[in-house]
Amino acid sequence: MTDFVEAGRAAGTLQVVMLGIGTETFALDAGMVREIIDPIPATRMPGARPHLAHIVNVRGNVVPLADIRARFGMPVTAMTRDTRFVVIELDFDGDATLVALVADKVFEVTAVALETRQQVPAIGTAWRPEFIRSIVKSGDEFVIIPDMQQILN
Repeated sequence: MTDFVEAGRAAGTLQVVMLGIGTETFALDAGMVREIIDPIPATRMPGARPHLAHIVNVRGNVVPLADIRARFGMPVTAMTRDTRFVVIELDFDGDATLVALVADKVFEVTAVALETRQQVPAIGTAWRPEFIRSIVKSGDEFVIIPDMQQILN
């Protein structure tokens, strides 16, 4: 884990970027977010998995474009004026890898209290539990902290 995450945990909070995908609100560890950009042209990759079917050019780098709706059983929808690409950096087998994530809306950067973390309930959800690190309370709603490596793998 990054020093940033460790420092946040010591303080009892985690800095997150809140974003909407479909009807769900997700919280990404702010330490993994490199930038948030307006949608740019994407190139379809023949034979690619449905949630990683395109690539984009981000500042001269070829970056996979992930639309994780399918992984959560959500319908794919058209982009709107609120759609953003959230460029994140993940560690895959020791290599830092950039991935652009399609978000219907980016809300804010905020802190969530780690003491509110809960596991995904064993019943009542359609999500695959390995895709969810935990659920946290933010204000009056529950927010999903996804396991991006599991989702993209």
